[in-house]
Amino acid sequence: MITNNKVNYYQVTQGVWGLKTLFSNVYMIANRKGVADGWVLVDTGVRGYSRQIIKAAEALFGAGTRPEAIILTHGHFDHTGNLIELLKHWDVPVYAHPMELPYLTGKSSYPPADPVVGGGLMAWMAWAYPTSPIDLGEKVQALDVSGDIPELPEWKTVHTPGHTPGHVSLFFKLNATLIAGDALVTTKPESAFYALSFAQTLSGPPKYLTTDWAAAAQSVRKLYELEPRTVATGHGYPMRGRELQAALKKLADNFEDIAIPMSGRYVRVPAMADENGVEYVPPIAPSVKFKAAAFAIATVAVGFFAVREVQKRFL
Repeated sequence: MITNNKVNYYQVTQGVWGLKTLFSNVYMIANRKGVADGWVLVDTGVRGYSRQIIKAAEALFGAGTRPEAIILTHGHFDHTGNLIELLKHWDVPVYAHPMELPYLTGKSSYPPADPVVGGGLMAWMAWAYPTSPIDLGEKVQALDVSGDIPELPEWKTVHTPGHTPGHVSLFFKLNATLIAGDALVTTKPESAFYALSFAQTLSGPPKYLTTDWAAAAQSVRKLYELEPRTVATGHGYPMRGRELQAALKKLADNFEDIAIPMSGRYVRVPAMADENGVEYVPPIAPSVKFKAAAFAIATVAVGFFAVREVQKRFL
């Protein structure tokens, strides 16, 4: 961890830095080719961290700096939380996969979260996580489906759906650095202890907001085939080397046993979406409705205080 001007950020690999925003990450990538001294921001984290993101950027790239663009791995609340505030400060384009645009242009909400999967406080509180769209209007543009990024010519985007329809990861082939978003993560995002402390273990996508498990499995196997040597994810600190290779192989080979819940709203039937947004959301099984209601009541009572206690102890 590097402390500079009272801002904590960490180096992922040469030219790539991460910044933790409560329980999710943002990344800053220096452009080594094309735009002189340029850089790109990947995701914007949990709301309330816009000042820290700007300070970290200025510590790395100089006073008054701004990114060439903001790239979103997807549009969930914990990845777009500071986007509106940052766009007031930086007049820059925002890019997302075409299948993600409905959730960023006010056209469609995401499917509801599933709080009964995952077995941890962060999962139980998922009923309260916002799934409504934001409306960036013409500010957001579609990423090239070929994977090319004009502002980062040495990097490629990889479509990795499952967690969301238009989820993307970013890959730098030269040193095999992968920014995986939430296609896979390096902690247990369902657990408050893991999610807030970033205790490390390689996991599948966050269970409570993943709505197509067959696609999620294919995406993890696609990323495994890239043979990354460093993986930075939406939740957790980066993993590298032999530890990463062994854990990623295990996850890819055993995804159905390791990552997919035994039961849940989207386990047997996925939510369906097209370029206009959500088309179909499977109903909640009657046996699950009572369980979901119980989780909601319990988390209203204890969730706020439990999260604050974890923050005090581990952040």
